[in-house]
Amino acid sequence: MSVLFTSGNIGKMEVKNRFVRSATWEGMATDEGAPTPKLIKTMADLAEGQVGLIITSHAYVNPEGQAGPWQLGIYDDAMVPGLKEMTEAAHEQGAKIAAQIAHAGAFGFRQLSPGPVRVVSDFEGVSKGPVSELTAEDIGSLAADFGKAAARAREAGFDAVQIHSAHGYLLSQFLSPYFNRRKDNYGGPIENRVKAHLQVYKAVRDAVGEDYPVFVKMNCSDFAEGGLEPGDSLKAARMLVDAGLDAVELSGGLLTSKKLSPSRKGINSPDKEAYFAEHAAVFKKTLGVPLILVGGIRSFERAEGVVKEGVADFISMSRPFIREPGLVKRWKQGDRTPARCVSDTLCMKPAMEGKGIYCLTEKKGGRP
Repeated sequence: MSVLFTSGNIGKMEVKNRFVRSATWEGMATDEGAPTPKLIKTMADLAEGQVGLIITSHAYVNPEGQAGPWQLGIYDDAMVPGLKEMTEAAHEQGAKIAAQIAHAGAFGFRQLSPGPVRVVSDFEGVSKGPVSELTAEDIGSLAADFGKAAARAREAGFDAVQIHSAHGYLLSQFLSPYFNRRKDNYGGPIENRVKAHLQVYKAVRDAVGEDYPVFVKMNCSDFAEGGLEPGDSLKAARMLVDAGLDAVELSGGLLTSKKLSPSRKGINSPDKEAYFAEHAAVFKKTLGVPLILVGGIRSFERAEGVVKEGVADFISMSRPFIREPGLVKRWKQGDRTPARCVSDTLCMKPAMEGKGIYCLTEKKGGRP
């Protein structure tokens, strides 16, 4: 049996295989952020397709942290019943499910924001339109909001919580020298830039208890001029692990990074897959906690190699599961041909139109 079909642990959570659905904005929540039947079915389909761990799309921890329309929310106790339906749908098929909790920061959705977009540092070009730089008191309130969101996640039946600190959203902005130009104790060296994370982590851990899995999604690098570099990213990760973090999902790039963005186009050969693998190998050797690798993995052979070679413990995919929620089941049943995703990222188009995310290429009869 392939190592990919063996179980693995994140903290005290056992995952039945090494496959993770990386958080993906589905555009299937209500205007208020509640799960719709369509979103709940999406979770059920992934679970039925034998994905071991499903990570939900970034759920905003307070209204000002919303990143886009029809985004999942976890900012109010009233969200819990709907979220519970979603976790139950995953559990019925034997999958584990984690809530990704987030704040958009400079990428906040202005049309629905209750006030100016919140930013780590206020400088020309950080965002289009009015912004408000977070004060030290604001950061404390933000950490409390993450803690409350984590408590709701646990109440709703999620098996774990993932703190979103990747791709240029708010916590990612704290780590990035491009976004973080603060002169107080939250700016300057990486030991300061990670302080907001440590506050958030403590609030989350206090809310869910010592035995509940808490992990982070973070950039190995921003791949942008003046942005987060791998050395500082590794230092930040090490400090979070020392504080008690259970695992790291490694990604990279910013929403604005174009060719070096988190979702790259043209992944059509094994040599283009796992584009953060080189960084992951260093993180894996250094951190001592499970590492989840996302980024362009499309073939069974490349996925298996990543785990066999000790580059990462879990394989995380996003776009392939949009086209094929049953990909893991197909591979387990013996059809090891690569994922049918062609990495054109057209799946985002229907979501932006309010139709929910789906593979537009497949619907149009595009090549597998």
